[in-house]
Amino acid sequence: MNGTAPPTAVKARLSAMMFLEFFVWGAWYTTVAVYMAAEGLGDLTHWPYTVNPVAAIVAPFFLGLVADRYFAAQKVFGVLHLVGGALMLLAPSLIQNPTLFILVLLGYNLCYMPTLGLSNTIAFEQLEDQEKEFPIIRVFGTVGWIVAGLAISFILSPVLGVTAEATAWPLYLTGIGSLVLGVFSFTLPDTPPAAAGQPVSVRSIAGVDAFKQLGSRSFYVFLGAALLLCIPLAAYYNFTQLFLEATGFENIAATQSLGQVSEVLFMLLMPLLFVRWGVKWMLAAGMVAWVLRYALFALAAPESVTWMIVGGIALHGICYDFFFVTGQIYVEKKSTPAVRGQAQGLFVLVTYGVGMLIGAQVAGAVYNGFLSGREVLPLAEWTQFWWIPAGFAAIVLVLFVAFFHDRVDRSAVTVTPEGDAPDASLTPASEAGVPVVS
Repeated sequence: MNGTAPPTAVKARLSAMMFLEFFVWGAWYTTVAVYMAAEGLGDLTHWPYTVNPVAAIVAPFFLGLVADRYFAAQKVFGVLHLVGGALMLLAPSLIQNPTLFILVLLGYNLCYMPTLGLSNTIAFEQLEDQEKEFPIIRVFGTVGWIVAGLAISFILSPVLGVTAEATAWPLYLTGIGSLVLGVFSFTLPDTPPAAAGQPVSVRSIAGVDAFKQLGSRSFYVFLGAALLLCIPLAAYYNFTQLFLEATGFENIAATQSLGQVSEVLFMLLMPLLFVRWGVKWMLAAGMVAWVLRYALFALAAPESVTWMIVGGIALHGICYDFFFVTGQIYVEKKSTPAVRGQAQGLFVLVTYGVGMLIGAQVAGAVYNGFLSGREVLPLAEWTQFWWIPAGFAAIVLVLFVAFFHDRVDRSAVTVTPEGDAPDASLTPASEAGVPVVS
């Protein structure tokens, strides 16, 4: 970290970096299932949401073993985006070969996921007052995700004369944006490798040391609940797109971006509620929101009740902020400086790595079971589909409330606006702040 406050020009470049970083993710992540279904691959839409958590599991090892020890962060960041952009531009040409298409998406995600940690590293290195300055810069990432959805629905669709989400254009938009960000990265401030010359330990990168130090019954309950909650979470990311299409929504990407808008709004309420409720009931409130969201989807399905569907999406702010951001605060409070980075990385690895990986496969199997060879799922069966993650989340909620009994200091809690993606870094560079998840 520098000893003086960065000039406005540097903050502007860092904000632009965050905007593009999440713009390129939001462009494809909320549309790829619709595109695949339109190409006759409706029974394979869970695979993009499988390769993403696989990459989230691999990313920390890449960062810890290579990026943080040998190369300047902004250079690695740029090269990864250039390679990833080329892969994403290639992907649509392979859509008739599903195996190659998914493998190219895996390659793209292997390039992209490490950049989440690198973007934080680059920003933190330049900031003197990280707690005050980083949220202002990081919120541009959430704005980027929102703008991606709006651009696809309200600019691309009218220009193309068709529903853009059902075409390859969101993937092309991601590829072009990644190339632009890759080139732009080389204008970012120099960020030397944070762990150059330090001994490497697979135990520390994997978070084993942090797991041992933080070990307690309540911490294990929390970690288990977080992992289990990510199983129904995968159903939301994967199948909400198809559900919106089935219920007659036209601007799918824009509609889903309402979740990120609510995320910013509820983030502003978190410090006040955290002081009043504490960790346990903040986490529980987030779980209740997941149950309510899926219940609203299930009840709305037969008649395509718009307000219920929109309300379920708008609950994303509570679903994400109250559980995942509070979870990051809980891990932060339980950790010591020596293992803080490992602990936050362990939380991301368990949730957006292992949990989402299991969830994507389970959700895909359940959906394909309902689909049973048909092109689309009838609305009545969408009701049955959504009650499954609602019930699963409800069970996790009951078990968590019954067995989690832990207290942390509620004072001096800093909440930063998160976004739509995890910081997959397990390295000391991530110790400077709460990683990004959503």
